[in-house]
Amino acid sequence: MNIVILAAGQGKRMHSNLPKVLHQVAGKALVSHVIDAARSLTPQTICLVYGHGGDALRTSIDAPDLVWVLQEPQLGTGHAVQQAMPHLAAAPTTLVLYGDVPLIQPATLQALVHAARDALAILTVELAEPSGYGRIVRDSAGEVVRIVEQKDASAAERAIREVNSGIVALPTVRLAEWLAALSNDNAQQEYYLTDVVGMAVAAGVPIRTVPAQGEWEVLGVNSKVQLAELERVAQRRTAERLMEQGVRLADPARLDVRGELVCGRDVFIDVNCVFEGRVLLDEAVEIGPCCVLKNASIGAGSRLAAFSHIEDATVGPDGVIGPFARLRPGTELAAGVHVGNFVELKNAKVAAQSKANHLAYVGDAIIGSRVNIGAGTITCNYDGANKFKTIIEDDVFIGSDTQLVAPVTVGRGATLGAGTTLTRDAPPDTLTLSRVRQVSLAGWKRPQKPKK
Repeated sequence: MNIVILAAGQGKRMHSNLPKVLHQVAGKALVSHVIDAARSLTPQTICLVYGHGGDALRTSIDAPDLVWVLQEPQLGTGHAVQQAMPHLAAAPTTLVLYGDVPLIQPATLQALVHAARDALAILTVELAEPSGYGRIVRDSAGEVVRIVEQKDASAAERAIREVNSGIVALPTVRLAEWLAALSNDNAQQEYYLTDVVGMAVAAGVPIRTVPAQGEWEVLGVNSKVQLAELERVAQRRTAERLMEQGVRLADPARLDVRGELVCGRDVFIDVNCVFEGRVLLDEAVEIGPCCVLKNASIGAGSRLAAFSHIEDATVGPDGVIGPFARLRPGTELAAGVHVGNFVELKNAKVAAQSKANHLAYVGDAIIGSRVNIGAGTITCNYDGANKFKTIIEDDVFIGSDTQLVAPVTVGRGATLGAGTTLTRDAPPDTLTLSRVRQVSLAGWKRPQKPKK
């Protein structure tokens, strides 16, 4: 089949330089959600009709399986599909989607396409407040006879609660005929795709309706207010899905998943956590409040305390992280590693049972097992132009306020005294320290501020 995605609208009410369909819900552009749903049906052709912000749109989402068609000027939905017709394959069915309706589900689209095998199929929904939507007008036998837009509807027609989502599937050959016969004799002087319904009735083509799973599935975006409302709908659905899988959420309303979150059994997530990209939480992981995880993997039984930030990093099983810890890209922690408050790791591999509990920076380093890194320790990995590696072998004790000037190696079982600046390798099983001789100066006066 063919799929046509209409994404040419300017979105004036968004008050943004960004094309409307590139605004995000759940961490992904509106139109990207629609494209993913379209791809799930494995169509022969996906045709994207664009207009305003075309360069930005193509830069953001271009892909080999998309056929791009410019609609200029924008003269309605029927006109948009007219532009796509020369690019559609000779497939029996064409499905029309909208780039600003991101929560449409593949199962619903499958049902719609199935209903359109020998008919025109319309995705509809019942709304308590249908204002702004085209109404589904039926005859006394309950058959669909036409769709009337809000601006062209009579008072009786405006009272109808069943509305058109705009998403339709229909025979491609018939679509070409009906598009050619469209008129713009209406209040907006636009070519409405919905007018093909009356043509189908006149031609004796059956009209079938498929109900959406709920109003949320066909909600579109025309303003920042609607965007925010749709975000909460998407997040609530994600929260419900996670809870059905066994995840315990402190408050489902205070969760943000902006990508893919995969959880094992007995995971607990506290409030105001943000998950971006692909995040894996193994069994019995506990995530404290206000944590941010991006492209991260957290091993079974690990606990993240409040305000921990983890990006492109891996935490092994039974880890203890935070509060206020930061794991930057390239960090890999083995089992039972502790990373405490105000500790930052970057491109560091840390073996089992090692600890950095307070106020430390470890970058471009390989840390062995059972290492203790004291408060105030830093690896001096950057000379202003190049990065260098620090190696700390098993069972090392690093005293507080130590600087390791890379490249440097601390041998197995070594101890570095507090305040050491290490510029050469420290031998194993040895105490190494570098301090000036302690001196007390009698009669020394602390500097005083001048009197005003």
